[in-house]
Amino acid sequence: YYNCELRGEGLMRQIGLNALLTIISNFTFILITFKILRDLRLDYYVNKERQRTFRLFLILVSTALGFLVSQFFLNFIDSVRNLGYLL
Repeated sequence: YYNCELRGEGLMRQIGLNALLTIISNFTFILITFKILRDLRLDYYVNKERQRTFRLFLILVSTALGFLVSQFFLNFIDSVRNLGYLL
C-alpha cells in the first residue's frame, strides 16, 4: 500500500507515520468506545457479585469494538488516498 516512488528514508518515514497513526487511532477509538459503554450504565443490570467480571467484559468489548471502528476508519482513509491512482 505504500507509494512506489518513495525510496530509502522517505519510505521508512512513511511506514513510521502510518504505524503512529494506527496506534493513535486504535487507542483513541478504544477509549471512546469504553466511555460510551460506561455511560450506558449497564452495570445496574448486573448482580453485585458479578461487577468485577462485568468490568472485565466491558473492557474486552470496548477493545473489540474500538479496534473494529479504528480499522474501518483507517481503511477508509487508505481507500481515499488510493483514489488518486485512478487519475
